[in-house]
Amino acid sequence: MTDAAEPENSVTADVTPAAETPVDHSRLEREIARRRTFAIISHPDAGKTTLTEKLLLYGGAIHLAGSVKARRATRHATSDWMKLEQERGISVTSSVLQFEFLGYQLNLLDTPGHEDFSEDTYRTLVAADSAIMLLDNRRGVEERTRQLFDVCKLKRTPIFTLVNKCDRHGEDPLKLIQDVEADLGIDCYAATWPVFENDVFVGVYDRLKREVHLFERSGDRGATRADDTIVGIDDPKLIDAMGESAFDRLMNDIELLDAAGHEYDHQRVIEGALTPVFFGSALTNFGIEPFLREFLELAPPPGPRDSSIGPVEPTRDDFTGFVFKIQANMDPKHRDRVAFLRVVSGHFEANMQVLHQRTGKPLRLAAPQQFMARDRVAIEEAWPGDVIGVMDRGNLRIGDTLGGDGKMEFQGIPRFAPEHFARAMPADPMKRKQFDQGLRQLTEEGAAQVFYAETSAGSQPIVGAVGQLQFDVMAFRLEYEYSAPCKFEKMSYRWPRWITGPKADVERVATGLGRLKVYDHKGATVVLFQDQWALRRALQHETTVQFHETAP
Repeated sequence: MTDAAEPENSVTADVTPAAETPVDHSRLEREIARRRTFAIISHPDAGKTTLTEKLLLYGGAIHLAGSVKARRATRHATSDWMKLEQERGISVTSSVLQFEFLGYQLNLLDTPGHEDFSEDTYRTLVAADSAIMLLDNRRGVEERTRQLFDVCKLKRTPIFTLVNKCDRHGEDPLKLIQDVEADLGIDCYAATWPVFENDVFVGVYDRLKREVHLFERSGDRGATRADDTIVGIDDPKLIDAMGESAFDRLMNDIELLDAAGHEYDHQRVIEGALTPVFFGSALTNFGIEPFLREFLELAPPPGPRDSSIGPVEPTRDDFTGFVFKIQANMDPKHRDRVAFLRVVSGHFEANMQVLHQRTGKPLRLAAPQQFMARDRVAIEEAWPGDVIGVMDRGNLRIGDTLGGDGKMEFQGIPRFAPEHFARAMPADPMKRKQFDQGLRQLTEEGAAQVFYAETSAGSQPIVGAVGQLQFDVMAFRLEYEYSAPCKFEKMSYRWPRWITGPKADVERVATGLGRLKVYDHKGATVVLFQDQWALRRALQHETTVQFHETAP
């Protein structure tokens, strides 16, 4: 892919109506049917970044899979494009990876695994039509997995489960399935089953296709696709191919699954009540291709989205979409700002004019792009389910709805109240301009929130974050992307509340004991409480004002 040049003004107000191209409904339906837009949810260290890399490998998007942690790795994982991610071996920002495989158009929304970046992850899950839940075969369901599963369950998102690291000794597969059902309250169907020879992971049995995949080990540490031999479960040659002991163990497992396990019900999968479970090893590539093929067949295409005017069907004639992420400095050389837009309905065309619902003004979307992490390619069109990037000069915000012909807003974009606060100060006073610009742009993309406290020396910026690691990321990016190194001085305040009501009462409440009055970027009054006792006291006794956990 080649870097697309940044246009001079790619998101601009324009009052000239755009010529509408008649919608080709047959093509619209075909394009919708072949789209798969999904995210991967997991606990840290379950192998999410490695799995992402292997999906790209099998999809032909890359030819050599990178390793996140291997000391002798020759390259970094494609999805971890930020310099900090490459240095620490962690994912701290969402990225979009788009590629084709077997005639399907895949939009893989890669998300941060660390809980300190929950807000970014939750917003990205809103843009996905399905999710892959990745489990470590030794640990099963872990806390972070449970949190993200609850988000998917709330949205009734179809979930496909992949038990990873089967090349290592782990829990009994049947116990893992039982633990998932007991812990998460979702029924499981074993879509593939691990094949072991002398306790060594050698293949998988595909229950839906009734065939066994026996894999051949390679010496390249999983950098290339795994070769396999496929034998039907009823083929007499299977015993010779896998060995008598492995065959007997597999037959016993199949008999147990058929007798005691849940039956496959596609409608229950789409409703989020049943999860197909696959087994594999992202490190060795064993079981990854069978999983990917069946996931593409079973996962749902783009469906209707809830909005303030009711469900919006993807087959609707007019284009609609919503912004779920904004990323600054994907190309530091150009100081760019990209708004990630999920297409909900209709046919998107480059240079089309759309209605910006929040402002009521028309916007022309020029030079749209699709992504392979940081790399981009210019596109001329997009369809429901696709994620496109548009260059933004500050007009767009997370949650904005674009398109449609009336007042409508797509719903479900979550907002979070910060839990940690720190005073932000430029390390070099001569870099104040770059520091202020960096703070503004990073908060607009959702990296953190900035508030301002009035002091004798003027406005003092205070950064609010959901997790402590966000301060490290912000400091890193301010220094390396804006040449504005900074210092963060942590504060004891942890409970923010936006306050509305009569001006005099708001002023009185905001300046009480154990409270700090600050303003958000819109000038709204926010009170930071020093402890829960002070917060509870205010909620009980201050009845002339209203308290809000997020900006009203």
